Amino acid sequence: MVKQERAARTREALVRAAAHEFEHTGYEGTSLTRVAGAAGISVGALTFHFSSKAGLAQAVRTRGDATVRACVAESGAGTEPALDTVVTLTLALARLLEEDEVVRAAVRLWREVPDGGGTWSGLWLPAVAETLDRAGGAGLGPAVAEHDVVLLAEYLLAGAESRLRERLHGLRATSRGEGEGDDSVERHLARLWALVLPGLSKH
Repeated sequence: MVKQERAARTREALVRAAAHEFEHTGYEGTSLTRVAGAAGISVGALTFHFSSKAGLAQAVRTRGDATVRACVAESGAGTEPALDTVVTLTLALARLLEEDEVVRAAVRLWREVPDGGGTWSGLWLPAVAETLDRAGGAGLGPAVAEHDVVLLAEYLLAGAESRLRERLHGLRATSRGEGEGDDSVERHLARLWALVLPGLSKH
C-alpha cells in the first residue's frame, strides 16, 4: 500500500511537471531530463512510470480530457435556457483554462501533436450543439441558426485560449482600457457575450 501511494504521488508529480514543460516549451521543446528534474526524481525513475515522452504527453492529455469533460458535465447539469447554458459552459471553460495548467498543456498538445485522438474543441463543442438541438431553437431569434451559435462559441473560446496563451507567455502588451484587475479572459468573454446576446435572443 505504501509503495502504491508513493508511486501515485510520483506519477502525479510527473504529470504536473510535464504539463508545465509542455505548456511553456511545447512538445518538441520538452525533454525528459527537464521534467524529471522539475519533479525531483531521476530520469530512470521517470521512465519506470512513463517509457517515453509520447507516453507522458498522453497522460497529460488524458488528465486534461477528463477535467474538461467534467466541466462540460457540470455546466450542463442546470435548468437554464439553452443559450444561457452555452454561455455558462464557455465561461466555465475559459475559467478552467486560466486556472488549470494541465488543461492548458493538454490544449497545446492537442494542437501540436494531433494523433486522431480528438481535439480541444471536440471535447466541448458537441455539448453546445446538443444543448441547442434539444431546445429546438427555443430562445433564439427567427434569423438565428443553431449552427451559427455553435460557430460563435467555437470562435470566442478559441480567441480566449489564444489571448490567454499570449498573455501568460508575455507575448501581448496590455491594451488601452485593459488595466489591472481586468485581465481575466473569462470576464472578457462575459462582456463579449453581453454584446452579442441581444442579437441572438428572441425579443
